[in-house]
Amino acid sequence: MRIALALLLMSSPAIAAPCGGALSDFTAAMTAEAVAAGLPEDAARSYLSGARIDEGVLRADRSQGVFRMNFTDFSRRLISAARRERGRALAAEHAAIFDRAEAEYGVPRGILLAFWAFETDYGAVQGDFNTRDALVTLSHDCRRPELFQPQILAAIALHAKGDLSTDTTGAWAGEIGMVQMLPADILARGVDGDGDGHVTLKTSVSDALLSGARLLQHHGWRAGQPWLAEVAVPGQMDWALSGLGVQLPVAEWQAMGVAGRETLPDGVGSLILPQGRLGPAFLAYPNFHTLFDWNQSFTYVLTGAYFATRLEGAPVYAAGNPEPGLDESQMMRLQEKLAALGHDVGRIDGILGSGTRAAVQKEQARLGMPADAWPTQALLDAL
Repeated sequence: MRIALALLLMSSPAIAAPCGGALSDFTAAMTAEAVAAGLPEDAARSYLSGARIDEGVLRADRSQGVFRMNFTDFSRRLISAARRERGRALAAEHAAIFDRAEAEYGVPRGILLAFWAFETDYGAVQGDFNTRDALVTLSHDCRRPELFQPQILAAIALHAKGDLSTDTTGAWAGEIGMVQMLPADILARGVDGDGDGHVTLKTSVSDALLSGARLLQHHGWRAGQPWLAEVAVPGQMDWALSGLGVQLPVAEWQAMGVAGRETLPDGVGSLILPQGRLGPAFLAYPNFHTLFDWNQSFTYVLTGAYFATRLEGAPVYAAGNPEPGLDESQMMRLQEKLAALGHDVGRIDGILGSGTRAAVQKEQARLGMPADAWPTQALLDAL
């Protein structure tokens, strides 16, 4: 197999298979693409034969309501005493694997444990969607075919190697295994940690954790560097400096009155206020940004990064007393108003994503309000 050619194709946004239309025509086009990429035709036909559209995948893709929760609610939902204790027990049980992950890829156990916990509850809940059907469904759907069609080629390559059967199950978006990786990432970054000749992320703890560590290293994780630290902010400062778009040396933040609850690591960081200046506050270091390659949700990534610090001994964050946020309908009205003003907020979905946060901060600054990127009823009324 010319896997290098397949990987080259998977990195390209150009996709030949048409979205929509008859499923048989689509699978035939994907088979032709696989062959053109140097993959065995029999493997492509074997993998795609019997594929079907899964309406449950489409429903899941269109209703990700959990990401409408604010950071405090979301983090309290995901982080429990039982989950913390289970993480510490697994850290001891698999100490050799975590030591290897840090030695070879620079990723500490707290980070791997946090995402292992959040993605699959330490492997217990890996998803029951058929992976092949999920990938075919999302590739055939015309919303984001350019993201998922390359994953079918990667899945065929894994199938040809004997590492992915047609009955493999996982998440609705095609992620597989204990740390939920997509086929292209498994093909390119998967690690055979237990030496059995296969990368098996569903049942092998060493394969899953080492593959996750290698993936984060690929995305730029810096060995021995921090990722997140809780801070307290002063009563007054230039709130427009908050957000992931501004990175300043720690000494500059301290000069403005930003103080760590514990000794702050040196370096550069961004001041993030997930619920505004009156709520929790953190300094996010460059490693924090690499976590968005695991999940694009700001609240999810922040919660995972915070949980990693807790697993490594940090105290519970100070929740503060943030101003009440907006409910889903109010957030959608705000997004409509922001879009009408020319801001790119993406879909009008009621989710406080990065585009909406940036637009909120700009409008707060324009209106002379504290520009902390936290949308409130006062901002909605002012607009």
